[in-house]
Amino acid sequence: MKKIIIIDGGPRKIFNTASMLQKFAEGARSVSEEIEVKTVRLYGLDYKGCMSCMACKIKGKASNVCRFKDALTPVLDDIAQADGLVLGSPIYFGDVTGQMRTFLERLAFPWLSYNDYSMTAPKRMPVLLVETMNGTPDRNNSQGYGSMEYCIKAALGEPERLIAYNTYQVNNYDRFELAGFSEPAKRQWRDEHWEQDLQRAFQAGQQMAQKILA
Repeated sequence: MKKIIIIDGGPRKIFNTASMLQKFAEGARSVSEEIEVKTVRLYGLDYKGCMSCMACKIKGKASNVCRFKDALTPVLDDIAQADGLVLGSPIYFGDVTGQMRTFLERLAFPWLSYNDYSMTAPKRMPVLLVETMNGTPDRNNSQGYGSMEYCIKAALGEPERLIAYNTYQVNNYDRFELAGFSEPAKRQWRDEHWEQDLQRAFQAGQQMAQKILA
């Protein structure tokens, strides 16, 4: 059995990011019963960022998996043994959510060697970075996964990217102070692109599963 771990860094259980990740999972599972897909919602876990305990750097006991014990420990252990990894986050203030960034600290710091500055994960695997945002392709301030993307590339391999632009922020714009956005324009974009975004997520799931099984 091959396993793909999906990390959902968004706060909403059923909105844009969650929907994209669900479609990815459906696509991966559609390829073979030999593909297990597990989704972890970071907002449902009680954990902290890197505690600078340096337990992963102790001589003779160095580890490329974080050794600080909390709710993230089994998730990091699962990723160390996984065959594929998906990271999904909405873009807030041009960056991934705080929960995703905090998670990435715990994931990536143990990979870093302070002897030669190499990045070594327990195993290499295909990675997909999913972003959902209010911005459009030609007007956005997204830094995506930022410097953490370099860590992912160095330790796990070149990641793929999947972006859903100009997503709905709420279902009913009349209830909120969001006059800076044109709801008719957002609705038109959604009508023209959202189903395609979901289909691209489904296909990305199929592609990762096929790569893992090849």
